[in-house]
Amino acid sequence: MYAVIRAGGKQYRVAPGDVIRVEKTGTAANGTIEFGDVLAVAGSEGEITRPQSEARVVGQVVEEGRHEKILVFHYKRKKQYKRRRGHRQPFTAVRITEIAFDGQSFTAPALEKKVAKPKKAAPATEAGEEKKVEAKTHKAAAKHHKQAAKKSAGKKSTPKKKK
Repeated sequence: MYAVIRAGGKQYRVAPGDVIRVEKTGTAANGTIEFGDVLAVAGSEGEITRPQSEARVVGQVVEEGRHEKILVFHYKRKKQYKRRRGHRQPFTAVRITEIAFDGQSFTAPALEKKVAKPKKAAPATEAGEEKKVEAKTHKAAAKHHKQAAKKSAGKKSTPKKKK
């Protein structure tokens, strides 16, 4: 099952579960967008029909962002005219959740929620703590040695020659 929709002056072929990037839309009520301009629908049998009745495509907003920068360069030869501008087009990424047509509704499978793995707790032992303290003191001594070496390696003065 798929549908062809028009959004932001472009046409997209979508199926339930697809993620598409459309022109930025500010009409996202509680994170859902409904595309009412459905141009064609392919049913479960595979025939493509133009919807005479109400067909709708519903999507969930995944993210909003901006595409990569495009450089726009204007140039006129022999006239000393050059202009360079950059442009980043804003977009809204939408995951298609449902396509409804002629009383049928095709929905996307639910996404699995990511479960954070528990962090491993390192056992604190006395030997481990001693190594940490020793490492800290070693670093501090090395830093002090470096600073002392920098101070002693200053500029050397050379005696001026008589004319």
